[in-house]
Amino acid sequence: MQTRIPCVLMRGGTSRGPYFLASDLPADEAQRDAVLLAAMGSPHPLQIDGIGGTSSLSSKVAIVSPSSEPGVDVEYLFAQVSITDATVDTRPNCGNMLAGVGPFAIEAGLVKPTGEATQVTIRNRNTGALIDAVVLTPGGEVTYDGDASIPGVPGTAAPIQIRFRDVAGSKTGALFPTGKRQEEIQGVPVTLIDGAMPMMIVEAAQLGADAEAAPEAIEGDAALMARIEAMRLEAGQRMGLGDVRGSVIPKPALVGPGRDGAGIAARYLTPHAVHRAMAVTGGITLAIAARMTGTVAQPLCRDEGQVVHIAHPAGLLDIALEIENDAVVWAGVLRTARRIFEGNLLVPSAIWAGRGAAETPALAAE
Repeated sequence: MQTRIPCVLMRGGTSRGPYFLASDLPADEAQRDAVLLAAMGSPHPLQIDGIGGTSSLSSKVAIVSPSSEPGVDVEYLFAQVSITDATVDTRPNCGNMLAGVGPFAIEAGLVKPTGEATQVTIRNRNTGALIDAVVLTPGGEVTYDGDASIPGVPGTAAPIQIRFRDVAGSKTGALFPTGKRQEEIQGVPVTLIDGAMPMMIVEAAQLGADAEAAPEAIEGDAALMARIEAMRLEAGQRMGLGDVRGSVIPKPALVGPGRDGAGIAARYLTPHAVHRAMAVTGGITLAIAARMTGTVAQPLCRDEGQVVHIAHPAGLLDIALEIENDAVVWAGVLRTARRIFEGNLLVPSAIWAGRGAAETPALAAE
């Protein structure tokens, strides 16, 4: 016996994972997490018994529900499912998976199309952030075809405009949770910042590293990775996040001066591997740091104007910002998404031990 759960597999930005309606998952968080681990095939390095893709970029889950909040269409909970450990982290947000939330919500009937383009207002439950996503809906239907391209994704697709509001203090309540724009950890200058994502920003050269190095080169330097992790653990304590050994936040970023059209170069860690592109939330936070005087990133950034161009392993990520009186009004980015598969995910019945059918009316046993 297995349990069928309605599921849509989508690419959101440079990430991929299953999208669920919250009503189709257990309300109990522990059992929900057990279901997500089974769905992805974790813990196992190949995720051989699930639909995970053996990368942190493809071991992600989006959970969507209608919102009762005035002016908000849907709520979105992001879950980062560990590949090798039996853990599910819902503390961070993911701006790439967010790109698929608008199309998913429209096609799930949670939001009614409003014309050639439909704005979906999303409350992120992980951080409390409010996001507007504009999805193309010609003829009242979501289209995934278009001419927009983003680094790290082959081909082109319909553009999805995402604008984050109230991005400062996503988890700690303050843009600079320690009250400092620059401080030292182990003798190295860092900026501890909480924009759309809590981060520790370090100039790569201060660690003898290169902000334009291949991800494999950084990951292959065991001493460097160990030093970054030790600094990250201290950063977590200083930012009020406590012991972050079991958490993916704060995220470290190695930065350096940009060239060839880039304002700043960066390598973003997730945190125990290097992102093959750039997380949207990480890019937004880095762009904010690049625009704030006194940070590690600001003197390295060569951009002028409203847009910060961030060089990453797959190309450039452009972040548009509006900052007034040292406060972030909004941050915007263009993403794309694609609906890949829809159907039922089958979860082993052992996951549901102790729960009767009456307690899970939305879940039908096979």
